[in-house]
Amino acid sequence: MIVAIVTDLAMPCLAAVSGGPSQDGSLSGWAGWVLLAAVTFVAAAVNSVAGGGTILTFPILAAVLPADPARLVTANATSTIGLWPGALAAAWAYRGERTDQPLWARSLLLPSALGALGGALLVLVLPHTLFDALVPWLILSAATLFALQPTLSAWMAKQTLGPPLREPDATPQAPSGRTACLAWGMQFLVAVYGGYFGAGIGILMLAVLGSLGLGNIHKVNAVKNVLGTVINGSAALLFTLLSIAGRWWPDVDATVGLGGGAVSWPHVAVMGVSAVLGGLAGSHIARRLPAGVVRRGVAVIGFALAGYYFLP
Repeated sequence: MIVAIVTDLAMPCLAAVSGGPSQDGSLSGWAGWVLLAAVTFVAAAVNSVAGGGTILTFPILAAVLPADPARLVTANATSTIGLWPGALAAAWAYRGERTDQPLWARSLLLPSALGALGGALLVLVLPHTLFDALVPWLILSAATLFALQPTLSAWMAKQTLGPPLREPDATPQAPSGRTACLAWGMQFLVAVYGGYFGAGIGILMLAVLGSLGLGNIHKVNAVKNVLGTVINGSAALLFTLLSIAGRWWPDVDATVGLGGGAVSWPHVAVMGVSAVLGGLAGSHIARRLPAGVVRRGVAVIGFALAGYYFLP
């Protein structure tokens, strides 16, 4: 697999210049931090355009974090918190595209928050081994969403949500009650998946929002970025609160398995700075870079990563 080849070639070089790998096999030293910062920048930029940055940051964190039975859960929580500032920056950068959005679009904020909290709780209460087993399938699903995004959007447009707007400057129209309820339910399910893992939620939201008559792709992307910020922020808030609580109350850590050490705060700090820069950069180039190029590139990386995690 592409990732396996790159990893086999890169890890010895990075280990050599950074003081070598740690005893548990994870990448230590400054090279690991530089790699994480660079990948986070790209991931946040990709999130601001279409979503899917978790595909990039999750495996890097899994490689640099110390070996632990809950390493993948820790990587997931750390990635969620670390990428959130980038989502917030992208949402701010798109503020001009939301000036004429209808009030009913704000109703999607509630199912986004509730679903994300539910998904994050699933990560905490379900066995760590289950999450480990699901990781390859989650990454494969996210990559598939990227690859099928045009087909998925076209299919959604033919369903009960109604046809998408054809004119780039068309005025947003209010959906019917049935369509609004269906959109609520679909956004809730997307948020549950977002709170549990998150890679690919941007594509799912673009497919749903693009069929709700919110305007051209830039206006739809502006709403998507806000909802994505709420989803990631809700999950990040829960992970943060439980991590802090686990430091002071061992019973909390014993119950949910997310003590103070289960979120790597130094990695979160590095990711947060890079994510803000990447989110702003991605928003700036969103209108200039063909979305298809970004989608195909992330899909290829996702399929390669999924294959790597399927290896014994």
